[in-house]
Amino acid sequence: MRLLLTSDTHLPKRARRLPAELLAGIEAADVVLHAGDWVDVETLDLLEARAKRLLGVHGNNDGSELRARLPEVARAELGGVRFGIVHETGHAQGRERRCEERFPDLDVLVFGHSHIPWDSTAPGGLRLLNPGSPTDRRRQPYCTYMTALVTGGRLAEVRLHRLPPRHPVRPDPH
Repeated sequence: MRLLLTSDTHLPKRARRLPAELLAGIEAADVVLHAGDWVDVETLDLLEARAKRLLGVHGNNDGSELRARLPEVARAELGGVRFGIVHETGHAQGRERRCEERFPDLDVLVFGHSHIPWDSTAPGGLRLLNPGSPTDRRRQPYCTYMTALVTGGRLAEVRLHRLPPRHPVRPDPH
């Protein structure tokens, strides 16, 4: 089972449209997981139309219309792997412990909010994944999203994809 993980699309504030590479990945995936901050309803409608299956949550920048259509936390078993999606997990320090306590029934937690890619495993085995943002790189060198496979009841081949810059990246003067 092919998965695509994304978050923090922030349309139309951070970009006018989703990158073509991301849209192609959405259509190729068996399941798309979106960890919130869609900002506009049109993006949700677009992903619902293009994805074979879409699992998503609302984020802190999502208004009442998106909150009416999306939960704060989503859960699904995909190929024998127990997934959860949430937008916000708090500060990076102590994240694994907090998430393991909050979500003891999960194998994988997909989250967003920071726009900073993250891939770690808590001591009890919970895998935490943040795909970054495909439209707003913030302090990161690239906009990003993730893909993964679920095979034989296990998560495999988790891959962070860097998107080409929309504008030339300026070198850091420091």
